[in-house]
Amino acid sequence: MNILLFGKGFKEGNEVYLHTLMSILEKRGVRVYVNKSYKELLEQQDVKFCMECAAIDSTEELKKANVDFVFTLGGDGTILTAITLIKDLGIPILGINLGRLGFLAIIEKNKIERALDKLFDGRFTIGERVMLKLNGADDLFGDKSFALNDFTLHKRDTSAMIKIHSFIDGSFLNSYWADGLIVSTPTGSTGYSLSCGGPIVFPYSGNFVITPVAPHDLNVRPVVLSDNRELSFIIEGRGENFLCTLDSRFEVITSDHKLSVRKCDFRAKLVQLEGVSFQETIHNKLFWGKDSRN
Repeated sequence: MNILLFGKGFKEGNEVYLHTLMSILEKRGVRVYVNKSYKELLEQQDVKFCMECAAIDSTEELKKANVDFVFTLGGDGTILTAITLIKDLGIPILGINLGRLGFLAIIEKNKIERALDKLFDGRFTIGERVMLKLNGADDLFGDKSFALNDFTLHKRDTSAMIKIHSFIDGSFLNSYWADGLIVSTPTGSTGYSLSCGGPIVFPYSGNFVITPVAPHDLNVRPVVLSDNRELSFIIEGRGENFLCTLDSRFEVITSDHKLSVRKCDFRAKLVQLEGVSFQETIHNKLFWGKDSRN
């Protein structure tokens, strides 16, 4: 089995969990790769590997390595970044949570051994998550014009609110006077959209969610629609520049950009270990069904 370890940052104290993981993989006879920037970061921090690990720096190198799984070390943001490396290769991701909340990186750092036992015993399924594809922005995001969580349009800096004209399959929906607008997948519904009053949408429900950010009109509410529709936008504002984001990546745009989003033609694959469900995740992360008074 070939596995890529993917990380972005390093916090003091996390080396013990990395060593635990590497030790298990070495005993299992796994060939381990590490993304180049993470390997260089660990070497700078004088974190030693217990086995030889080749570096991977591109999607082409990842494809040639015949990697079976990508293990991310961090939080949900690390998974979002890993997807920009995996692209359409369809390699499943197992998220090991070295961060805080985490709806995607659900393997707790003190349960790594138990989680890997399930993986190697075949007690898991692969969940395919719908992603968004951004059109009209080849000059912005290049071959990474897709997102697992969300696409947003937002005012820049402290400028006045902006006006976003929105269309579904070319038919006018609404003009949003707001700080911005979020289009999220079910996966992204527990992220930025949720913090702006959007609904929690279960994975595989076949929906997108449109959520305004600080709307001027109080009668404006989030909208849930089929993910088979295409959404397009025209932006107006006092400023000349606005922000466009795909997950954690952002670019500056102008009102001349004609942007639209639709369902991406490939999906992200996430490892779902036996006994771990979306309901259990929201119970644990949002404390549903728990009352501290009792």
